[in-house]
Amino acid sequence: MRQNVDTFETVDAAGTVDTADVDRSDQGYRDWLKEAVRKVQADANRSADTHLLRFPLPERWGIDLYLKDESTHPTGSLKHRLARSLFLYGLCNGWIRPDRPVIEASSGSTAVSEAYFARLIGVPFIAVMPRTTSPEKCRLIEFHGGRCHFVDDPRTMYEEAVALAAKSGGHYMDQFTYAERATDWRGNNNIAESIYQQLRLERYPEPAWVVATAGTGGTSATIARYIHYMQYDTRVCVADPENSCFFDGWVHEDAAASSEHGSRIEGIGRPRMEPSFVPGAIDRMMKIPDAASVAAVRALERAIGRKAGGSTGTGLWSALKIVAEMVAGGRTGSVVTLLCDPGDRYLDKYYSDAWLGEQGLDIVPYAETIDAFLTTGRWPR
Repeated sequence: MRQNVDTFETVDAAGTVDTADVDRSDQGYRDWLKEAVRKVQADANRSADTHLLRFPLPERWGIDLYLKDESTHPTGSLKHRLARSLFLYGLCNGWIRPDRPVIEASSGSTAVSEAYFARLIGVPFIAVMPRTTSPEKCRLIEFHGGRCHFVDDPRTMYEEAVALAAKSGGHYMDQFTYAERATDWRGNNNIAESIYQQLRLERYPEPAWVVATAGTGGTSATIARYIHYMQYDTRVCVADPENSCFFDGWVHEDAAASSEHGSRIEGIGRPRMEPSFVPGAIDRMMKIPDAASVAAVRALERAIGRKAGGSTGTGLWSALKIVAEMVAGGRTGSVVTLLCDPGDRYLDKYYSDAWLGEQGLDIVPYAETIDAFLTTGRWPR
């Protein structure tokens, strides 16, 4: 028998044609799939949009600074949006199946959110994580029914997740590849569309800058693409922590850039250029010292009474620097950054002076820089 590739018919030696027909449909699976998709979509309907908080700045500057508070999602972080999109993507592609585990490589928050959605649709979940992941994130993953699988070297997470999926017959979600594909960047109530809707009655409804941070890179890709698609003049800045390769890869246009160490700022920074990071879509990058990130989240608590994770501090430091540039240039407008997750997940890290000492991080000069800027309007050099 030989196969006719064009018509997908089989032809025997005598020339008799039999049409090939393979039907893999199964009503039980289709019923399960429809119910799983309904449950994930219903979660979105139950979740009100997240708040846009104002960071207090002197009125005379004529500049408004906002934080998109993603910590109010059901699983407490920006990654709730991503996890929902990844589950819908995996379900509709036929990758996620009944009773088979979903496996993810994650530094914590994505795994918390994915554990939530896995339990929602009734499938097992395994998070492959660095051993240094905060205990509170591990507790939350287990609270939502997931299991933590630790690795000593963060660079081996990917291979370990692939191996676990192959061994278990499950699906490796691979957020680092699919984050920018699974999210509808044209709208559909993505984070960018939400920001602009919430700004429409403000005095500067089109921000001069949106500042994001990058773990997968999917959020910055979604925001930047939406801005280009809607033809806004807003610029996008990505703030990158220490021990991350994104900044160097972007500056040198090097897709093979890498870092030898894992990021101390959980949720952002990567040892390799991830497929979901889209360098050409963004306008600017800043490399932020980890001590500056910690100083910024502590300044945020003093300013609005809210604790946040270190990734919020990385973005806030960059946003404050951009505001300082606008003040120096006599420009008015608005700047938006993200409050990514709550600080109570990191009390033993970014809010612990003992941890700072162990890491050799001195936040005092950076705290003084923020205080001086908010008092004088000048960014110390």
